[in-house]
This record gives sequence, structure tokens and C-alpha cells, in this order.
Amino acid sequence: MKKILLFLVLLFSISLSWAQRSQIIAYIDMEYILENVPEYLEAQNTLDAKVVKWQQKLDKQARFIEVLKTDLANEKAILTKDLIEEKEEEISLKHDELRRLESLYFGPKGDLFTLRKQLVKPIQDQVYNAIQNISARKKYDFVFDKSSELVMLYSNKKYDISELVLASISRTRLVGEKNDKNKEKNTPKELSAGQKQVLAKKETVAAKKLSDRETKKKAIADKRKELLKKRNEKRELLKAKRDALNKKKQEAREKQKTQDNNN
Repeated sequence: MKKILLFLVLLFSISLSWAQRSQIIAYIDMEYILENVPEYLEAQNTLDAKVVKWQQKLDKQARFIEVLKTDLANEKAILTKDLIEEKEEEISLKHDELRRLESLYFGPKGDLFTLRKQLVKPIQDQVYNAIQNISARKKYDFVFDKSSELVMLYSNKKYDISELVLASISRTRLVGEKNDKNKEKNTPKELSAGQKQVLAKKETVAAKKLSDRETKKKAIADKRKELLKKRNEKRELLKAKRDALNKKKQEAREKQKTQDNNN
């Protein structure tokens, strides 16, 4: 509703200034443009593949948790209170790990957000730069996006500059590829000091991210190991108590048997 009101106010402002000079308006179809940019399609395919992979991992973890819950429900009647608490704690840890993975992959600053920013933002910048250049050259006063939530009740095809934007992006790409080829011919194979520094910085950041993830994995593994250790200790203690109780009962039976024989 706010966007519609803003659009109406904008149209009203245009009508007020119409007496001063004619306004030149154009529009684009952002969805159509992006669908015809090869780099965008490749980026989207990469994102989709990553999302499928991450979701499969989350689904596998969720199924494992359900198996643990089912096993606990089936065995609850024959388990001691301590063992039930241990199994419930293990399930809780698995839930925490699942939530952490969900946040890591799909959170506000997760891997999906970072990857989309790396892959898609440069393409969006190409589109916006092309629109800016065309608008400056053609002297457009306003350029609307037909595919956005902004309501466009009527649009004349002759004011659609989507093809101009695509042509501008294609020219920019061709020029960039040509410059890259020329640069490869004229640039020595050995990296410059600045390139080496940038590469080393990227490698350091990547190594730190890998190290942080390995640290988290190790912490989870250590916690699970400690939980299993405590469970085994409690089981050994319970077994020792049962053995001691059985031994005591056996001794009592032997004693009673000896008394009966004496009598």
C-alpha cells in the first residue's frame, strides 16, 4: 500500500511539473533481463545446487533425531531414569546442532546470503549501471521496473528499454573479455606483489573460516564423547550395583541353606 501511494504521489508530482517541460519515462522488466543474462542463470543454478545439498544434510539430521526419539519411546519402559535423561540430553544436543546448521546455511548472514551476494550482486550491478548509462544518454526522467510490486496499469511497448539494457550488458561483457585477453597476453605469468598479497589475504580468510568450522565440529564431537563416557560410567556403576546385590542375595541364600541343613 505504501508503494502504491508513493507511486500515486510520484505521478501527481509529474503532472504538476508537466507544464514546465515534457517528462520522459521508460520502464524495464527486471525478470526478463536477468533471465537473459547467462551469468545470472549460472549463478542461480549454483545457488540452487547448494540449497539442495544443504537441505539434504538438514533433512538427514532431522530424520536421525526422529529415530532417536522413536528408540527412546520404545525403550523407555525398560530404561533407568539416568539412562532416559542421557538419551533426552543427546536428543537435545542433536536439536541444537540442527538449529546451528540451519542458521549457518540459511540465517540472515549465513552461507546462502554470502554466496548470493558474491554471485548475484555483481550481475545486478551490471544491470543498474546499464540503466544509469542509458538513462543519462536518452535523458530519461524516470525508469520503472515492470516486474516489481509497483503497480503498472498500462505500459506501451515502445517505452520498454529492457532490450537496450541487455545490449549494453552484452557490449560491456565483450569489452571486458577482450580487455582480459589483451591483459593476459601483456601480463607476465608471475603474480605481482599486490596480487600475491590479495591472494594471501583470501587464503588466510578461507583458512580461518575452515579452522572455525573445524573447531565447532571438534567441540561438538568432544561433547558427544564426554556424554558417551558418562553414560558408560553410569552403566558400569549400575552393573556393579546389580552384581553386588546379586552376590548379597546369593550369600543370603547360601547362609539360609546352611542353617536349614544344621537344623
